[in-house]
Amino acid sequence: MAEESDARGLVILHQDEDWLLVNKPAQQLVHPTRPDGARTLIDVVREAFPGETLAIINRLDRETSGLVLISRHSEAASLLGKMTMARQIRKRYQAIVQGAAVPGASIHARLGRLADRGQSRIFVKQGVLEAGATAVTRFRRLDSRRDGAGRVFSLLELELETGRLHQIRAHLRYVNLPVLGDKLYGPDDQCYLDFIEQGWTAGLAEKLLHPRQALHASQVEFDWKGNLVRVNCPLPEDLQEFWDGLRLAA
Repeated sequence: MAEESDARGLVILHQDEDWLLVNKPAQQLVHPTRPDGARTLIDVVREAFPGETLAIINRLDRETSGLVLISRHSEAASLLGKMTMARQIRKRYQAIVQGAAVPGASIHARLGRLADRGQSRIFVKQGVLEAGATAVTRFRRLDSRRDGAGRVFSLLELELETGRLHQIRAHLRYVNLPVLGDKLYGPDDQCYLDFIEQGWTAGLAEKLLHPRQALHASQVEFDWKGNLVRVNCPLPEDLQEFWDGLRLAA
């Protein structure tokens, strides 16, 4: 079905009797983190589909925008969960990164929690560790451009062969292509710590160049009841506006 949007701000890109594909905006949590917190994506979907047994199949970080798959009953949740584990649900992402990316590559690098090895002050931060979990990310460069200061940016399309915490962001940092606006995997730990304490500041704007991480879940594809489902979600306005403001790289 075509894109729908209601008064709650819920944007449904595809609706099936068994599941939904919705477009999560940046800065919205998927699930509540505390009882008195802001309304989350699942809160909004429950209001739109009262009485249904809804479950989030793929989660996105707060600042990441794009496609989220939501089952509408327990049987669909079970089957979609098994398909996810079997890597039968194919997901693609787009990211604006800082740096001149090669046309395409696969990143094979084990990931683990850096704080466990004393390599970060931030408990959740992931990085390449020899004893970490296997992680593989594939990407291709869609375009490269420069800003007025001559800094190069690349627009990438990415696919995950594994699903580790913060995998895309940690892998891109590892190959010196940090995601634009990424406070956690940007220049240093202090960016994230300053943001937690002070919020978005002029100093962070100067370092990170964009107020949120430029990562977007752009496509979901899977087979359902004998039919191929492929749903695309274009870059949101804030990322497209940043990209359109750049000039073609020489």
